Amino acid sequence: MISIPWLSHDNYDFPHPANALDDPEGLLAVGGDLSPDRILAAYHRGIFPWFNPGDPILWWSPSPRTVIFPDQLHISKSLRKTLRQGIYRVTFDHCFRTVMSACAAPRAYADGTWISDEIIAGYCALHERGFAHSVEVWRGDELVGGLYGMALGQIFFGESMFSRADNASKVGFAHLVRQLRHWNFQLIDCQVANEHLFSLGAVEIPRDDFQRILIDFVDKPNVYSLPWSNLTTTTWE
Repeated sequence: MISIPWLSHDNYDFPHPANALDDPEGLLAVGGDLSPDRILAAYHRGIFPWFNPGDPILWWSPSPRTVIFPDQLHISKSLRKTLRQGIYRVTFDHCFRTVMSACAAPRAYADGTWISDEIIAGYCALHERGFAHSVEVWRGDELVGGLYGMALGQIFFGESMFSRADNASKVGFAHLVRQLRHWNFQLIDCQVANEHLFSLGAVEIPRDDFQRILIDFVDKPNVYSLPWSNLTTTTWE
């Protein structure tokens, strides 16, 4: 029987990602908590929490890893048309908790959500510390899409997105990637694959390759000093 390490509340030392299971793919450790310091320690090692509400916390490092290189973002003709029309307004860090709650809302294609109150509390604390960020997409005064994630060094770790209007989340993501390119971010971590991500240019890379990129860029100084909430989006050309 394979044994999975159990993390105590005072133990922030994660196993090496190479020790993650093959089945279920990427499961590395169980337990601990979702304190900001533990989450930061996990992300610096390429590890993230993902579990059903009410269950023990599960920590993952899958292989292959789904990523998007910022200069390889794919923008379809329909998305480019929507961007140029300017029917949506995009902001950053204007309502982080609201975006997380929207990402946690029930969806027609899923039975439940992994974004529990505990997850929301942990990432909101990281938002207050300047590590977690949100992108909001507005139609008039209505929030119709958005996403949130973590920015460490020159890597953005995407967590979840939601959309209540055609292409809304993709518009927000496109504006985010354009800003990340401007700031010389090297990688967007998407964790696990889905067709939505592939449509935006996501690729899968081996865990070892992901870890090498992580070592090179997760502690690089960022080039921005302004609060993300001060960012303004410009017309898409």
